[in-house]
Amino acid sequence: MSEDIPNVQPEDVWEALKADPSAKLVDVRTAPEWSFVGQPDMSSIGKQPVRIQWQVYPGMEVDSDFLHKLRMEGVEPEDKVYFLCRSGVRSTAAAKLAAENGYGRVFNIADGFEGPKDEQGHRGTVAGWKRSGLPWTQG
Repeated sequence: MSEDIPNVQPEDVWEALKADPSAKLVDVRTAPEWSFVGQPDMSSIGKQPVRIQWQVYPGMEVDSDFLHKLRMEGVEPEDKVYFLCRSGVRSTAAAKLAAENGYGRVFNIADGFEGPKDEQGHRGTVAGWKRSGLPWTQG
């Protein structure tokens, strides 16, 4: 599975998170993104996103303790784990690492939180968690 991480549409992730008590959303963006861009709001289903930076701001080096932090946050290898970043690149890398280290049910959230840029170079207008109309919060 480590070579081909399945992409799952945000709406399908939301349904899976609601249906499976052990399913987890791991947001691998940076702390400034969580604060200023926003994050999924899962409070209506009694969950919170697990926030672990894949690349640590401001240097943007990959966090060598990522797997340890994943386990410390209660994300278990048998859980369904949906990884999220801005557009899907960092989350795919994080999901691949998890799959290579015993996590058997990992998925990438297609188009991430903000999705690709539109014709004007803006994110959030084409695809992604926010554009899908799913709950999110900012600040």
